[in-house]
Amino acid sequence: MKNMHQTIGFIGAGTMGEAMIGALIQAGVFAPSAITAGDISPERLDILKRAYGIHVTEDNARLFSDCDIVVLAVKPHHVVPILSDISADKAYRIIHRKLVISIAAGIPISKIENCLYPSLDAGSRSHLPIIRVMPNTPSLVQAGMSGMSPNSQTIPDDLSIAGRILKAMGNVIAFKEADMDAVTAISGSGPAYVFYYIESMIEAGMKVGLPSTEASELVLTTIKGAVKLLEDRGDSPEHLRRQVTTPGGTTEAALKVLETRHFKQAIVDAIAAAAEKAREIGSR
Repeated sequence: MKNMHQTIGFIGAGTMGEAMIGALIQAGVFAPSAITAGDISPERLDILKRAYGIHVTEDNARLFSDCDIVVLAVKPHHVVPILSDISADKAYRIIHRKLVISIAAGIPISKIENCLYPSLDAGSRSHLPIIRVMPNTPSLVQAGMSGMSPNSQTIPDDLSIAGRILKAMGNVIAFKEADMDAVTAISGSGPAYVFYYIESMIEAGMKVGLPSTEASELVLTTIKGAVKLLEDRGDSPEHLRRQVTTPGGTTEAALKVLETRHFKQAIVDAIAAAAEKAREIGSR
């Protein structure tokens, strides 16, 4: 993949920030020399500099000023203080087009706009598009699923740039911002649901007599195979489930227990709770 000519900076160099940096370099989207990471921990920055050959800084305002693309990769409660400090800096101005990408879970675009736009005139605001993104942890192995939502200042070129960045980590779908809390609940939190199910299946395998190593291999291979079958065949999950479920058989016995325990409703309720929590975080 051809390198992009812009520079990109990451405010926050934790797990997801590093995942994005590594993916962008591996995919050839950005050269290390075009990437800057910012963090409050000098030790963390030194690790990233040595591992990836990128630039590092503890000065968020300088990073924001110098980079064409700025990724907010900090915890949600840090977003407003950091952006408020940046916009209050005496050197804060928007001369050339700058794309802001936020991966802070639950933080609405309006909250970012309220930090960055008040001191800017209409022309400067039009050069500062903001895209809200929800990635997930499989991005660490370039198998991520991200949702993104742009603000009113975003043009197609901005979406294209964000798409290239996010596709280095996996797949991406554009949504209306009203849908982003649901995206957070499904794909953002979703890997944890899958890990919990896998954990439970392995534990069940051990309880019925299997050694832990063999139980783990059976479960992981079965889940990977089921997902591949679903992807390759193009059939619905319901259809494939019914194919496996012989009347009076072992699968039917297991599914009856899940139905008795309201398994499907529990999943629906869990995702609804995650979406509501995302809305709550955004409203703080």
